[in-house]
Amino acid sequence: MAETADKLIIGGREFTSRLMVGTGKYASFEQTARALEISGAEIITVAVRRVNLDRSKESLLDYIDPKKYTLLPNTAGCYTADDAVRTCRLAREAGMSDFVKLEVLGDEKTLFPDNEELLKAAKILVAEGFTVLPYCSDDVIVCKKLEDLGCAAVMPLGAPIGSGLGIRNPYNIRIILENVSIPVIVDAGVGSASDAAIAMELGCAGVLMNTAIAGAQDPIAMAEAMKLAVIAGRLSFKAGRIPRKLYANASSPLDGLIG
Repeated sequence: MAETADKLIIGGREFTSRLMVGTGKYASFEQTARALEISGAEIITVAVRRVNLDRSKESLLDYIDPKKYTLLPNTAGCYTADDAVRTCRLAREAGMSDFVKLEVLGDEKTLFPDNEELLKAAKILVAEGFTVLPYCSDDVIVCKKLEDLGCAAVMPLGAPIGSGLGIRNPYNIRIILENVSIPVIVDAGVGSASDAAIAMELGCAGVLMNTAIAGAQDPIAMAEAMKLAVIAGRLSFKAGRIPRKLYANASSPLDGLIG
């Protein structure tokens, strides 16, 4: 199929799937593992603060094949640059990955990013050799600054984390896409397969989600729906949609009809 040749490249690494998924909020580790498999995702996020790093006890890591997935440790729950940097260092020391999703939150109610602290943390982590994928606001200036710092991608929110509202400001996403050269991955706010498809049709390199799958009535079915939506949205973007027109345009030719 055409999508197999359409590789996603982040930090020099190649991926076939453009769907990235989180590992929180599932009913069990078994359900998590099944949803990951069905989604076809190759990159999965793991909240360092929620993972039991003591391998003598049951852990999410017991259900994830490190040869099959690229772990993306994230700094969920961090509210300062220092805390986020410390969490990334811990993940690397524990052997998880130096490929990290950087989150520095501004407050507990909105879970919007604190862009000032985010930029500070990104600068330190890039200098220390981490491949940094930052969760940020849908602000083109912030995204350009993150690119200039050496981040491997930018991950602007579509809507507040876990809200399921979809992409609230597609115009901001389009502006970001026009002004940065690194991959743009929509992170947060996706609720349905149509939301994922819209992100891809805008030209985004990928979509990251957790609650939309884990919180669905049937997470396994939703994982498959999201996989297909991302594929369809990417193919639609590459195919090129028809122009929007105010009036009708007959799909069947009128020439040659006998009056």
